[in-house]
Amino acid sequence: MALRRCHLNPKKTLFLLCDIQEKFRPAMPLFDNMIKNVDKLTKAGKALDVPLIVTEHYPEKLGKTVGQLDVSHAKLVSGKTLFSMVTPEVKAVIKDIFSDKPEDVVLYGLESHICVEQTAIDLLEQNINVYIVADCCSSRLNQDRDLALDRLRQAGCVITTSESVIFDLVRDKNNPKFDVVRKLVNQPSVDMELTRNGNGQPVGSAKL
Repeated sequence: MALRRCHLNPKKTLFLLCDIQEKFRPAMPLFDNMIKNVDKLTKAGKALDVPLIVTEHYPEKLGKTVGQLDVSHAKLVSGKTLFSMVTPEVKAVIKDIFSDKPEDVVLYGLESHICVEQTAIDLLEQNINVYIVADCCSSRLNQDRDLALDRLRQAGCVITTSESVIFDLVRDKNNPKFDVVRKLVNQPSVDMELTRNGNGQPVGSAKL
């Protein structure tokens, strides 16, 4: 599937935050590192007026989104049992926001090889460009995360990082939101120990 590759436009982009819930914390390696990167990306999206949708997988048992993340600006926070985020409720809100569908979706959360992967495939089938934020994704095993990123790259997703997404949305130092975003990126993102392939590049790495 050949999708268009171009710069992200805040008016045509949707952020999807997938199932970052408190009950997952003990089982996920580098969970606290991931949360710091997710917090930066989510706050930048809010500053740049990028709409956000949040899902929580089976919240009755797995709890709510971690309290460290401010998702109060989300257009929807929705419980689900489907592994994919592309539920009827989410689809209805997306249609309401964009009148049809976004050009690009920035997708991040967990688990990479289950809910994130299935969401990405559903979006690709709708001819939506999907950007997977590798340093904002996790699985119970790093190998599951890394292999999922590799599969998703091969499927047609852009595998990227939080700062790459942020700066691509800003585009220009003269952007009126630059000073707000600059404060968020003063500290570098936290390393998520992404596996490197034989060429010394992160698995699934790609530039915007």
